[in-house]
Amino acid sequence: METVDKVSVVRRLAEAKEKSGKSYTVIAAETGLTNVYVAQLLRRQAQLKPDTAPKLRKAIPALSDELVNSMMAPPFRSYHPDIIQEPAVYRLNEAVMHFGESIKEIINEEFGDGIMSAIDFYCSVDKIHGVDGKDRVVVTFDGKYLPYSEQRSERMTSKLKREAP
Repeated sequence: METVDKVSVVRRLAEAKEKSGKSYTVIAAETGLTNVYVAQLLRRQAQLKPDTAPKLRKAIPALSDELVNSMMAPPFRSYHPDIIQEPAVYRLNEAVMHFGESIKEIINEEFGDGIMSAIDFYCSVDKIHGVDGKDRVVVTFDGKYLPYSEQRSERMTSKLKREAP
């Protein structure tokens, strides 16, 4: 659940970005981050790391000490349940759901039984021109492969070994 404080901070972060006159992509280029990660930082969905803070402050000069300190705290990663009604989000979800089974099969074929991490994960959005000259959206998900492990009891370090009586 979003708190009033988070809503206020996100609004102030958006205002600071707007004052910079820069897009997420420009800020990303100036900070060495992906454009989606910059958006996540400014929506308080990701934690600003100390080494990145000076670069972000340089890119967005209106960021106050208070806002930067707020961004360095671990965020409450959440979303409003109505976000799925936003057409861009709905279509993205629809695309993942439509292609998901095939993507899963290809992951299994190429890597084995496992998943793509959403923690060790990079995401970006790019604009390109298609062969027909029309603008196209490229969304890249770049996640670490995580194989499922066979759950063998001798590898379970939390299992207590009992001595025989």
